[in-house]
Amino acid sequence: MISREALAANFAQVEARLGDACARAGRARSSVTLVAVSKRHPPEVIRLAWELGYRDFGENYAQELRDKHAALADCEGLRWHAIGPVQTKNAKYVAQAAHAFHAVDRLEVALELSRRRKGTALKCLLEVNTASEASKAGVPLSAVPELLAKVRPLEGLTVVGLTAMPPLVDEAEKNRPYFRALRQLALELGLPELSMGTTGDFEVAVAEGATLVRVGTALFGDRPALRAPGA
Repeated sequence: MISREALAANFAQVEARLGDACARAGRARSSVTLVAVSKRHPPEVIRLAWELGYRDFGENYAQELRDKHAALADCEGLRWHAIGPVQTKNAKYVAQAAHAFHAVDRLEVALELSRRRKGTALKCLLEVNTASEASKAGVPLSAVPELLAKVRPLEGLTVVGLTAMPPLVDEAEKNRPYFRALRQLALELGLPELSMGTTGDFEVAVAEGATLVRVGTALFGDRPALRAPGA
């Protein structure tokens, strides 16, 4: 497990990069939320980051989110971001635990989230497959207005923005057109939040208007290997 000192150093480095990116874009640092992607890292590591003052954490898997939410229930102010696609049968875990869901790409999931959500409305971002990659979730840019019209009226949910995971590239600049297209669509639809940018390209995403960046490896290091069934 990563030490407190190493974790603090990693967060400081990412904060420096994020601060520089905001300055270059003429934006306040406070205009961008750093979502620390903690999937497959143990609750003890998240607790260390919380003790360092960080509050927003991203999880890809609904059942892992469920378990960590329970394990860290005493961490006041901790906000969970569900950032991976979810099966309808597991939507209840997102509805119960998440502050925000960054991966609405099907009406069926939105309906189940609406049915299961209690209390404060779940902040939702529609997931867009900006590069039309067959291996990735999300709807095409052209289908976003229709999905928005169907999800927006649902009780217990509030659609606040768009999210996208562009192609894995060797140069961050290659993803600028995808970030720009997402920003333009969000502006047209009147949606204020943009969840885009990861460890390798979040500076470009900030330049193009990202309000949430999802950073994992640069903060927590390589993810622990998945354990074999029965291990």
